[in-house]
Amino acid sequence: MALRSKARAPRLLSGSSATAPVSPGAYDDGVPMTEYLLHLAIGTPPQPVQLTLDTGSDLVWTQCQPCAVCFNQSLPYYDASRSSTFALPSCDSTQCKLDPSTVQTCAYSYSYGDKSATIGFLDVETFSFVAGASVPGVVFGCGLNNTGIFRSNETGIAGFGRGPLSLPSQLKVGNFSHCFTAVSGRKPSTVLFDLPADLYKNGRGPVQTTPLIKNPAHPTFYYLSLKGITVGSTRLPVPESAFALKNGTGGTIIDSGTAFTSLPPRVYRLVRDEFAAHVKLPVVAGNETGPLLCFSAPPRGKPHVPKLVLHFEGATMHLPRENYVFEAKDAGNRSICLAIIEGEMTIIGNFQQQNMHVLYDLKNSKLSFVRAKCDKL
Repeated sequence: MALRSKARAPRLLSGSSATAPVSPGAYDDGVPMTEYLLHLAIGTPPQPVQLTLDTGSDLVWTQCQPCAVCFNQSLPYYDASRSSTFALPSCDSTQCKLDPSTVQTCAYSYSYGDKSATIGFLDVETFSFVAGASVPGVVFGCGLNNTGIFRSNETGIAGFGRGPLSLPSQLKVGNFSHCFTAVSGRKPSTVLFDLPADLYKNGRGPVQTTPLIKNPAHPTFYYLSLKGITVGSTRLPVPESAFALKNGTGGTIIDSGTAFTSLPPRVYRLVRDEFAAHVKLPVVAGNETGPLLCFSAPPRGKPHVPKLVLHFEGATMHLPRENYVFEAKDAGNRSICLAIIEGEMTIIGNFQQQNMHVLYDLKNSKLSFVRAKCDKL
């Protein structure tokens, strides 16, 4: 867990909306598992950063000079000595265990589900967004020792979770939304903070809304009430309890920092078997595709796949084909793969959220979504 601090400086958006570009990150091996990068700037004058947009964590951090253990990035490291607005946060002795005789620094150590980790110091800076909008007093982590899986050309991570250190919490916005373009493309889209009323004017279908559920055991995450899954025309025989929270464990979360949706073993096997029953193609051996279900496809054409529908409380997510199937080529062989894997719990990943405008209504604790052309917003 990260050591938390309280910033005293004002950090409001003054009632106006702010925006920031977001674009797909890099990936390799032909498997489109990646994150989406939020583009903004830190400091005065502004120093550009590109941070993984992660609704499954809280801390906002970027790699900083002097970096002892850092992963490769294309942008320069943030350099506090170049900024006139850099400051140290106010930390009490309980939170940061400060020695009054030393310089007041607030150390943090923060880890993620994939075992990646960042260690450094919490600092305070001005964050700059699109069209000159800037917000002073944002607490962020200066990462000096960063290890794990960082392959999307990011400089750090922007936590968009429910905790006090997340970017939406610090900006004190009532809502935010993202609209991810295709993972396989390069087109940018926009993250919106405190939205205008005409959010869905470019929607491609009815807006769906479902409650956001809080879990005191894991207060960062955005939980949803998933009721069932349909493959083809078959509503799978899965009890709602398979997706529900039980004494703070299990449940279903939506997470922009996870690539492919994961399902608990029993549910995944049902989805896998029903999907395979509809696809009239040979299954590729598991040792060649790892955790993915893939099929050998003919050189040309678009093989039939069954529809996939997620049923939430009060909302239905009809996934378009490109949000749950991808094509892979290896040594001239063509395969189509299901972008869903087996996991410990149900996580709705970013691949399933492509070209879907997703609104987190924090004030009213609701999640809304609608299909959209995200590069046209």
